[in-house]
Amino acid sequence: MPDLRFDSQPPRHTEVPRPKRAEGQWSFGLREPLNKNEQSKKDNDPLNVRDRILYTYSKRGFDSIDPADLGGRFRWMGLYTQRKPGIDGGKTGALEEHELDDRFFMMRVRTDGQILSADALRTLGAISTEFARDTADVTDRNNIQYHWIEVENVPTIWERLDAVGLTTLEACGDSPRPFLGSPVAGIAKDELIDGSEALLEIKRRALNNPAFSNLPRKFKTALTGHPSHDVAPEVNDVSFVGTVHPEHGPGFDVWVGGGLSTNPMLAQKLGVWIPTEQVPDVWEGVAGIFRDYGYRRLRSRARLKFLVADWGVEKFREVLENEYLGTKLVTCDSPEVPQHQGDHIGVHEQKDGNFYIGVAPVVGRTAGPVLTGLGELVEKHGAQGARLTAYQKLVVIGVPGANVDAFVADLETIGLTANPSNWRRRTMACTGIEFCKLAIVDTKDRATALIGVLENRFPDLDSPISINVNGCPNACARTQVADIGLKGQLVLDDDGNQVEGFQVHLGGGLGLGANFGRKLRAHKVTSAGLDDYVTTVVTNYLADREDGELFQTWVQRADEVLLNGEKTLESI
Repeated sequence: MPDLRFDSQPPRHTEVPRPKRAEGQWSFGLREPLNKNEQSKKDNDPLNVRDRILYTYSKRGFDSIDPADLGGRFRWMGLYTQRKPGIDGGKTGALEEHELDDRFFMMRVRTDGQILSADALRTLGAISTEFARDTADVTDRNNIQYHWIEVENVPTIWERLDAVGLTTLEACGDSPRPFLGSPVAGIAKDELIDGSEALLEIKRRALNNPAFSNLPRKFKTALTGHPSHDVAPEVNDVSFVGTVHPEHGPGFDVWVGGGLSTNPMLAQKLGVWIPTEQVPDVWEGVAGIFRDYGYRRLRSRARLKFLVADWGVEKFREVLENEYLGTKLVTCDSPEVPQHQGDHIGVHEQKDGNFYIGVAPVVGRTAGPVLTGLGELVEKHGAQGARLTAYQKLVVIGVPGANVDAFVADLETIGLTANPSNWRRRTMACTGIEFCKLAIVDTKDRATALIGVLENRFPDLDSPISINVNGCPNACARTQVADIGLKGQLVLDDDGNQVEGFQVHLGGGLGLGANFGRKLRAHKVTSAGLDDYVTTVVTNYLADREDGELFQTWVQRADEVLLNGEKTLESI
């Protein structure tokens, strides 16, 4: 591997395309900061803010925090200021960020695919109860996300997390964001290959490392050896996906350049085979390309997906091999894609004879008592622990067969279930206007209410339909790749009043039918009218579908009047 120090430039062995306009790429000597974010990182490595939090800000209080740390470097410690209550969505884009700031923080705890022991679950629950007003959301990136955190309590929280092997380090910022790992790694009967050790090694190399603490923007990683591709690999910057070479056996393909937000792109597949031990080197190489060649001039283009789109996957592979790995990768057909990606909900036998149980909160929302209670159940029933999923769910690992029924029953007493309806199982929602400074509309509560309505109206749905609710265009809840994706915005109601509502995306998905949802021309729905709109679309699907036809497939051929709610068919 080449020297990947903070100030290194890779040796030039390959002709690399230069953009027509300078994009702030370090490898071309363009290191002059072109925006305030780049200047802030140049002024002081964001990793240094940890000591200022520990020894200054936590002792002197919120008002002592340097604005450059508050609005920037705190993110490398997993901390964002949360939205001040009472500011409506119409002011989200009109106010400066500091005008939206509250004196409390959102805090992300990264788990990176690790198994949370009973002690870890109880610790997460206790932190929620003592410091976060019982907030604790399971995100779609294997995180626990708290709110109402005060800077004075951060050192104590870090100390407790460290005691159970957890961290908030680089859970936000222009850094290696929390890694998505398969929740059934090492235990599933049908797993192709266990990548747990490789993910641990990536984490060891990546976190708290100045070589990767100043990337152009966020950098998202996923790894799975399960054939259900249970980590949404198509929408990550780099994904390692289990594959089998006809001669070498199980290994990983590499997918690069995925991402959503306002310019969604699906990852491109390198079509390679790499062994487990080479995965960390390839990760360093891909992250190094992003660091050295990534676009830093405009934040809106400072993601790996734009570089991959401009270069093409063949050139990307060439640069990776020649400049960063010093060896050619083994070519291999990319693995088959599943019809649907796995969420592992329900009871499943492990390869060791124990069982794992996939559990569904409502839109990822848990609370301190729920996590504490889950820790107690893990200990009571002799389970190994729990992992978080890429779908705002949890999977309990290592439940003895004799205890499965009792465990499933006990889950219901703490507000979790292993037997959710389609709507509870397949609905995700981002944080929304309750806490997020980018949001325009409410999401968590609105999605929860929608689930309740749909459970009453379609209690026995026989075909999976996913709903992803997002509070703004940034697609943290993957709006564009759901059967029904709802992007929050302000719309006009029938009386001409500006109210909360959604732009609708229909028929998106990952897996075999990976594509972005169909946007209906000039079609918006108010939040108040959402229940009836979704009811109409689902009713039309059930009445008009062909035998075995999935919702996603139906959307591609359905008449627009059946999709925009103007016509309702009689259900059969």
